[in-house]
Amino acid sequence: MSLELIPAARPIIGDDERAAVDRVLRSGMVAQGPEVAAFEKEFGEHFVDGRECVAVNSGTAGQHLGQLAGGIGPGDEVIVPSFTFAATANSVALTGATPVFVDIEPDYFSIDPTAVETAITPRTRAIMPVHLYGHPALMSELVAIAQKHDLMIFEDAAQAHGASLGGRQVGTFGTFGMFSLYPTKNMTSGEGGMVACDSAELVRATKLLRNQGMERQYENEVIGFNARMTDIHAAIGRVQLTKVDGWTATRQSNATFFNQNLSGVVTPPVADDAVHVYHQYTIRVEADRDGFAAALRNEFAVASGIYYPIPNHRLPSLTRFAPDLELPQTEKAAQEVLSLPVHPSLSRADLERIVSAVNTLAQAGS
Repeated sequence: MSLELIPAARPIIGDDERAAVDRVLRSGMVAQGPEVAAFEKEFGEHFVDGRECVAVNSGTAGQHLGQLAGGIGPGDEVIVPSFTFAATANSVALTGATPVFVDIEPDYFSIDPTAVETAITPRTRAIMPVHLYGHPALMSELVAIAQKHDLMIFEDAAQAHGASLGGRQVGTFGTFGMFSLYPTKNMTSGEGGMVACDSAELVRATKLLRNQGMERQYENEVIGFNARMTDIHAAIGRVQLTKVDGWTATRQSNATFFNQNLSGVVTPPVADDAVHVYHQYTIRVEADRDGFAAALRNEFAVASGIYYPIPNHRLPSLTRFAPDLELPQTEKAAQEVLSLPVHPSLSRADLERIVSAVNTLAQAGS
């Protein structure tokens, strides 16, 4: 009897979300409307200490518009990690600015503050840390660097809903923080993003840019985009917002089980003052990571993910920004990381099978 595959991720969409969508469809107000406004307010209160938020149609759009609203454009440089999803650097390039890639520190896979300070030039306007996998970046050091050099901080919190450092929620350290609402994130609106802004001016500018440059219909003030979130998506997000804390607690419990029972691989550390929300539970496999992942699937029916096998500075789309750049910690992580299922739909039997599979392969030297 073959085992049923344990998926690497499993979005949770239930009857409550379906009922919310039906409610919006019956209302006749389908485009950006009262559901979006309510979702923005509730999200801000829940995740970013009441910061005003702007809902958009994707996380990438949120990064892009937030930077434009902050004045980033041609001639500017924004320092970014290379070990992340390409949307981080893409959003910089889309403004006409230059993404400047630097290395990560090895523990939390976040941008290395020492490398950041070395990369600063007269053209540098901002630093964009990524709270990768749900663990906060080293914000105390990064904030100090930003203040010293009069730089903005743009937080890529796409994977970090509810994470915190020193009791302070991610998304509240910088000029803005962007959260993704893609289906596989810790919560979803079906698709979308949320920009948490540090000022009324940034809120207004971001709202103008998402809506064709208009605050009032047909009174276009700037050249803008159509990056609006629909009320359908917002309604899904509002329901998910009532459930995400419970899901996060389950992710953390699942991660604790792995921490206590996995052997032969490098499990993810957590900083003393950090709250990790485990968008991914990412181990390091120091020998033949790809073979290890294939054996997990083929022999034990355990899916996994490799986030990210090709660093941004080596992608054909972005390599022109980083000719001959060497980032040793980034390259090492790209060769070793493997994300195990940690999502809240896992049963105790699933967790035990994942542990047994990983430990067996690690002991065998797979």
